[in-house]
Amino acid sequence: MKLNTRMQSAQQPNNNSPVVLIHGLFGSLDNLGVLARDLAKDRDVLQVDMRNHGLSPRSDEMTYPAMAQDIVETLDAHQFDNVVLIGHSMGGKAAMAVTALIPERIVKLVTIDIAPVDYQVRRHDEIFAAIRAVSEAGAATRQQAAAIMREHLSEEGVVQFLLKSFADGEWRFNVPTLWEQYEHIVGWQEVPAWHGPSLFIAGGASPYVQENHREALLKQFPAARAHVIAGAGHWVHAEKPEAVLRAIRRFLETD
Repeated sequence: MKLNTRMQSAQQPNNNSPVVLIHGLFGSLDNLGVLARDLAKDRDVLQVDMRNHGLSPRSDEMTYPAMAQDIVETLDAHQFDNVVLIGHSMGGKAAMAVTALIPERIVKLVTIDIAPVDYQVRRHDEIFAAIRAVSEAGAATRQQAAAIMREHLSEEGVVQFLLKSFADGEWRFNVPTLWEQYEHIVGWQEVPAWHGPSLFIAGGASPYVQENHREALLKQFPAARAHVIAGAGHWVHAEKPEAVLRAIRRFLETD
């Protein structure tokens, strides 16, 4: 399926490859806006709403091969041949899955706080509970939704992140499908080795990228480099945007 997108043209004409920004679970194309605003200085930037998120189409399927195919079809619609893919969490896994479909069209790959592994752990049940509570209460405004979510979630940053996808009394992600397909979202099917340049950015305080993931990561992405950002959790780009952008820009300089 073709995804909902936002396109920003480079502020300065150049021959740099365009960047595609791919958000994580419960997100939308706005979530990587801090990266988009900076990278658009000298690159065309395409932000996407993933399936079952934002204003993109809904589907009962939420697997990485399906998400990767969505990205390919969206790139085709924009006539993008050679791109840099940057994805956070679920979006990082989707970007990695694209390497199995169009390896020759990806110039560079950046993943933010995710590894190509099956995590086999449920980290989002409290978030699902908070989301359902908002729907069951019939909350009509973000203020009402926030008050309900705070009864379930202790991190205000997570509450504010989720509120970005609450509009007109409705969630802009497909809650039933995300719940039913959750095992696919935290899971992973190994992809063929992609030998292009890849950068794995990890939050130093996050549990998502660990030393025991190294073997699986290098098997699938043999040219991978790692960059750990101290003091950052899973939402690295929101907590330490300047450090993330410095790492990305250094990595892209050789493009």
